[in-house]
Amino acid sequence: MSICTGAAFTGSLAIVDGAHFARCVRRSVPVLALLACVSQGQTETRSLSELFEQVNLAVVEIYTRGMDVPQSPSGTQVSMSGMGSGVLISPDGKILTAAHVVETASAILVRFQSGEAMKATVLSSEPGLDVAVLQLDHPPKDARFVASLGDADGVSVGDQVFVVGAPLGMSHTLTVGYISGRRKTNAVFSGVSATEYFQTDAAINQGNSGGPLFNMEGEVIGIVSHILSHSGGSEGIGFAVTSEMARQLLEKKSFWAGVDGYMLSGKLGEVLNVPPPSVGLLVQRVASGSPAARLGLKGGTMRATICGEELVVGGDIVLVAAGIPLAAMNSLTLVRERITSLAPGEPLTVNVLRGGTTITLSMPLPAPAVH
Repeated sequence: MSICTGAAFTGSLAIVDGAHFARCVRRSVPVLALLACVSQGQTETRSLSELFEQVNLAVVEIYTRGMDVPQSPSGTQVSMSGMGSGVLISPDGKILTAAHVVETASAILVRFQSGEAMKATVLSSEPGLDVAVLQLDHPPKDARFVASLGDADGVSVGDQVFVVGAPLGMSHTLTVGYISGRRKTNAVFSGVSATEYFQTDAAINQGNSGGPLFNMEGEVIGIVSHILSHSGGSEGIGFAVTSEMARQLLEKKSFWAGVDGYMLSGKLGEVLNVPPPSVGLLVQRVASGSPAARLGLKGGTMRATICGEELVVGGDIVLVAAGIPLAAMNSLTLVRERITSLAPGEPLTVNVLRGGTTITLSMPLPAPAVH
C-alpha cells in the first residue's frame, strides 16, 4: 500500500512514497490524476484509523502478580508485578495472550479500553509456542467487537500489518509495519506442528507481549512474542506467533502447569550436581495455586550466572515426570503429551532433586479447565 504524506496539494507536489510517485509520473498522468493518487493514499490512511478504532475495543491490558527473586541477593522471594497485552476472541470472555506473560502469575487482572477490569485465570498454555488462553471471571459488559483469527497461510512477506498493545505501559498504542519474514523452529510441542513466527518491523517494546498483530482486514494473524534487541528496546526485529499456532492451542486445550523452568544439560547439569546424564528441568518459579504448586514443586531462591546463563537457582530439579525421564531436550514435549493423555484423578508423579536428595511428589491429576 502506498502512503502519501505531507500537506494537501496546493500547487507544489505533496511528499509521497517514491515508488508511488514514480508510477504516476511514468504513466504521464495529468495533475488531476496525480491528485487522485494522493487522495487514494489519504483514504488508505483514514482506513487504518478506522480499523484501529474498531479493533481497539478487543485489545486488553493484562496485569499480573507473582512471586519472584529480586536482583539483589536477599535470598527470599517477593511479590512482583508484570504487564502485557491480549485480545478478546469470544463474547464469553476468552483472551489470547503470550504464555510468558501469565505462566507463573498468581493473580491476573484484565482491563478493557472502557476501563472495565476483571480477574482472569489461565485455561490453557503452551510455553513452547508462547501462547496462552485466559478466561475472564465473567463476560465483559462491552463485547461489541470480538477479534477474529485470520488465515496465517495467506500472509506474505511485504504485507502491511499493525500491532495494538501497551508498550512500556502506554496503553492502546498503534504501531505499523510490514511482515519482514516467516520463521520456523524445528521444535514440535505436544503434537502441535513446528512453531512458526512472523517477523515484523512494526515497533514492539515491553508491554506489547501477548498483544495482537492485525492484517489490514482487522483480523488477528499473530500474537506478539518477543524481540531481538541489543538496546533492550525496539530495533525493528519483532516476532509474533502465527494465528495458526493459536488456533491449534484453542482446539487442543493444552495443560497449564504454572511453572517456569530451564532445561539443564551438559556442564550446567554437572555444576548443579544433576545425576548422569546430567539433564533435568530447573524449576525457577511456581505460580501459587497452580497444579505445580499443589504438586509441591519449589521454585528458586537466588539469582546466579552459571556458564554464562542467568538463572534462578535453589529450587527443585525435575528428573522424571509422569514416568518419563528428562534425558533429552525434547523430553518436556513427551511429558506434556503424557499428562494430557491422563484421565482426571489418575496419579501424577514427579521425581525431583531437592537439596542433594531425590524425592517423589505425587497428586491426582486435576480436571482440565472447561473451554
